[in-house]
Amino acid sequence: MNLKNLKSLFTNNGCSKIYIKKLSPNDNSKNQVYFGGSFEILNILPISEIKNEEAGDWNKERFKASINFSWIAEDGTISPAPNAQLILYPKYPEVRFSGFLAKCENPPSELMTQRLANRLLFFSVTKEGTVLGFVTAPDSEIAQEFEKIKTVIEHGVFSVIELPQVANNRAKLIHELHRIHELGWIKSKRLDGKGNLLPCEAPNCGGYTLEAELGITPNGYSEPDFMGWEVKQFGVSNFTRINSAVITLMTPEPTHGIYKSEGAETFIKKYGYADKAGKENRMNFGGVHKTNVRHQLTNLEMQLIGFDSESGKIRNTNGRIALVDVKGNEAASWSFASMLLHWNRKHNQACYVPSLSETGNERQYKYGNKIILGTGTDFQLFLGQMACGNIYYDPGIKMENIETKPKIKKRSQFRIKSQFLPNLYKVNEIIDTNL
Repeated sequence: MNLKNLKSLFTNNGCSKIYIKKLSPNDNSKNQVYFGGSFEILNILPISEIKNEEAGDWNKERFKASINFSWIAEDGTISPAPNAQLILYPKYPEVRFSGFLAKCENPPSELMTQRLANRLLFFSVTKEGTVLGFVTAPDSEIAQEFEKIKTVIEHGVFSVIELPQVANNRAKLIHELHRIHELGWIKSKRLDGKGNLLPCEAPNCGGYTLEAELGITPNGYSEPDFMGWEVKQFGVSNFTRINSAVITLMTPEPTHGIYKSEGAETFIKKYGYADKAGKENRMNFGGVHKTNVRHQLTNLEMQLIGFDSESGKIRNTNGRIALVDVKGNEAASWSFASMLLHWNRKHNQACYVPSLSETGNERQYKYGNKIILGTGTDFQLFLGQMACGNIYYDPGIKMENIETKPKIKKRSQFRIKSQFLPNLYKVNEIIDTNL
């Protein structure tokens, strides 16, 4: 195996970037491999599941995240490592790689069980979501080739080599958004799961119309939309005021609480209220719910259970975002494990596009030339913004035909004003696509 062959193998599997870590003596199967002092690695690796592992002492608590990992051998053969996982320690915080040799038919045991400095670990993510890894000794041909490379990007504890076919994804995104801006008013539309173009008449068609122009079909999994970028539109009254808009960050359903255990109907009847416009047979559950503030209409208080706002760290792996009633019951809650899974992977590279809407004779949208790009995030940044009230829960849940055949619309929304977006990302830019 040499660097050219390894690059070809990654490229042929649809990989876009190669991550390289120079391993220390402690980076081995006994001590686990250190992957960084934050949860940012979750931005890179596709996680299929995150579980919390509680302990009496919070110092010992941890999350376990399973990944689909396989080793590449010197001859290019690939061997799955079914027990591979990431261990997330919220105390520090830090992430370690573990279980990568167990039950693997052809593992690099000789290199990964010893305390040898300067071994090189290469890994990349295929288009199917498999993580491919290769490890080599410090005196190997491939290690010597790597040492001669001068244009390597740094990402945390990793060096990064961008593979040629996707190195300009950012430029392609900006070029496409400039093209869409130049189109002016676009008739409202959407794509179905098979890529068929359909009309769209709902109030939230601004996002669907933009996605249709970009060729993005609806997906039910937490993966970025366009060439590794999560693309979100937000409505504005004027393209010069993009810092004063409200943006919906994500819409996850609760994982616990009365909403989950007894159902949305019971939840609405218990905590909802009669429609403010006087529509009969209808109850709503809405309004801005901020952390540590009891809402006047729903009488619920948003709480961050297991998060220390002073240190900005998760203190309990069983922690959650919870709506709590006056008796201390959790009406609805979202586990940190479920939110962590969704946030980091999907929002590491996010693009926010302003739009104007026209609903006269037909619904139309126009997209602005100034876009917001955010790169590098961490779920603990999200929780920090919730703690200070910049991110809030603003649901649009309703139940109609209460007395006959109840019909429920579910929409849980976590939102933020665009002026606070820089607090969620390590790098935040406003780009004029006309330039």
